[in-house]
Amino acid sequence: MSGHGAPNIDLTTLNPEGTSQLRLAIVAASWHTQIMDGLLDGALHAAKDAGIGEPTVLRVPGAFELPVAAARLAPHFDAVVALGVVIRGGTPHFEYVCQAATSGLTDVSVTTGVPVGFGVLTCDTEQQGLDRAGLPGSSEDKGHEAVTAALATAILLKQYT
Repeated sequence: MSGHGAPNIDLTTLNPEGTSQLRLAIVAASWHTQIMDGLLDGALHAAKDAGIGEPTVLRVPGAFELPVAAARLAPHFDAVVALGVVIRGGTPHFEYVCQAATSGLTDVSVTTGVPVGFGVLTCDTEQQGLDRAGLPGSSEDKGHEAVTAALATAILLKQYT
């Protein structure tokens, strides 16, 4: 399973005072509703676990639109999380969308200095997405992981602002 070897990030160890003061935005695509609902639920659960009561949530049409939304939000938040799913089909569309989303989100984080949690699933099959969506029976919760990673990075970078 791809989650093998993932770090166990404890936000309270990184920031004993808590993370409730951090401003978090979550940008979520709309394609593949069941998978996206699971990713978003996991992300919101992670935010709640971190003491962030109501992160800003913005829904966009698809994974291709995630970078522009993240770019607009990043200057106003301590961390942004991008959630989406792209499932391989029979055309090169999969490669183009995956590359655009990945490069775009990387560019947002590097140019703004704001951590962008990468919760974009790039799957060969719908089942792979379901397995990673944090749904009952899923083996992984990539929405939760993306929020935790973004908040951990925001905490670590705070000392350099």
